[in-house]
Amino acid sequence: QVQLVESGGGLVQAGGSLRLSCAASGRTFSTYTMGWFRQAPGKEREFVAAIIWSGSRTIYSDSVKGRFAISRDNAKNTVYLQMNSLKPDETAVYYCAAAASYSREPRSYPYWGQGTQVTVSS
Repeated sequence: QVQLVESGGGLVQAGGSLRLSCAASGRTFSTYTMGWFRQAPGKEREFVAAIIWSGSRTIYSDSVKGRFAISRDNAKNTVYLQMNSLKPDETAVYYCAAAASYSREPRSYPYWGQGTQVTVSS
């Protein structure tokens, strides 16, 4: 069992940056793939980025590639999402999630945090 708590969301102007954090409980954090997803009002939850348990592999959605960076610190049981050059249409609730497999599919992730709101103003 893994419990996840996101933080770092807030209001930022277009072109600005935010760094999200996700703190995990449990001794098995370092064995999980960690993913970030987002969901805007009226839209489906979409994949943003994922990082394999060792941190040696990452994947990104095409829309954020080159602007966002996912990283993890297994000693601190924490995964991060650095978001740069944010756009107004990236306003959403951002969720972190944990999975046994390396995947971009939400259904592959059994553990989810409660989400943190990111609002990008134009």
